[in-house]
Amino acid sequence: MKSAEEQLSTYKSVHLNPKNIKTHFVGIPLIIWSLFLLLNLIPVNFAISDDPVITFNVATIFTVGVLIYYVFLHARLAVGLALFIIPVLYTSSLVAQTSNALWIALAVFFVGWVIQFIGHHYEKAKPAFIDDLNQLLIGPFFLMAEVYFMLGMEKKLLADITPMARDKRRALEAAKKST
Repeated sequence: MKSAEEQLSTYKSVHLNPKNIKTHFVGIPLIIWSLFLLLNLIPVNFAISDDPVITFNVATIFTVGVLIYYVFLHARLAVGLALFIIPVLYTSSLVAQTSNALWIALAVFFVGWVIQFIGHHYEKAKPAFIDDLNQLLIGPFFLMAEVYFMLGMEKKLLADITPMARDKRRALEAAKKST
């Protein structure tokens, strides 16, 4: 597994423009919420006991898996991500109980991606997941890192990833010019 620094620097290499980062603070949460809503619509529940209150659905299992992955990448950032994802899981489960949940999920998903691509227009770089699908999981991780950086936390992580990201961006631009 690649380190948090490696993952974040790769993601940041195509997210250096402040306008792009701002659009991602809107687009990524919309996409995440819509995906959780879609996962909540999958009619599979897993009961741990005979108690109907203690059940897990696909969205809950996905949440646990993703949070474990984030803990392995960077435990302190995983705490912030848990504080973000748990309300997303809860609110999406509430909306999943409505009759228009599928249409709501699809509309929010579409709007989120439109906002993402507007950001990449400013960046003049393709999204990170085009070359590495794992970067889809790194988007929320990157945003949480950016929140920590804005709060003056994780200064060493910022100092480590920024030059790596700039070097990767230069390499991408050089490769683009040579083709």
